[in-house]
Amino acid sequence: MDFKLRYSQYNERSILIEWPRIIDENILKSILKFKNKIMNKYIKQKIEIIHTYSSILIIYNFTIENINDKFFELKSLFETQGGDLEIASSTWEIPVCYDEEFGVDFENFSKEKGLIKQEVVKLHSESIYTVFFIGFLPGFLYLGGLNSKLHLDRKKTPKFDVKKGAVAIGGEQTGIYPQDSPGGWHIIGQTPVELFNSLHEIPCPIQAGDKVKFKSISKPEFIELKDRVSKSKFKLKSITPNA
Repeated sequence: MDFKLRYSQYNERSILIEWPRIIDENILKSILKFKNKIMNKYIKQKIEIIHTYSSILIIYNFTIENINDKFFELKSLFETQGGDLEIASSTWEIPVCYDEEFGVDFENFSKEKGLIKQEVVKLHSESIYTVFFIGFLPGFLYLGGLNSKLHLDRKKTPKFDVKKGAVAIGGEQTGIYPQDSPGGWHIIGQTPVELFNSLHEIPCPIQAGDKVKFKSISKPEFIELKDRVSKSKFKLKSITPNA
């Protein structure tokens, strides 16, 4: 699929590249392929690339002297992308307990949507989500693919004490808070697994382009899993590696 991109200078060392501003898996694939191309081209230079749903920010380790030359270079690189290049990804199953003790906003959320608890749990856990990018907090997964019946605008007043592992819904997205944090999404459950640990060789095993499937678990199962995690006897594993 062809996209008309917009190139602009973000600051003296950065360039912003923008796709159409929608949440779309074809755009994500285009972004990830282009990101890999850029990283490979500048493999001998230190650059940083940050991407969102519909943009890439390239941060160079030098001042850009001629912005038009850089634009031309990037446009040429994008146009020569390998159309058949596939981005490797994995599918991860993440256990979630939707008990009211953990889903502190579940009751209000259900009322707002006019759904009973079983319907919310079924709709939330039966979808397969795409990880579009990681941000806000280290390990915070922005997941696309939420059933439209569960879409609900963020809270008008954020909470200041969202617990680590909280599973929440905000607008058209769902996500997991990887650490204690303020937050304005509706909390409907909690996972006992760790999504980010700075002491690990790979702090966050889940990457942009991966898939996530939630698995509903009971409160006793949550407690048992949390104990295993605290004793380092549990490691999140991908359930379906994809090429």
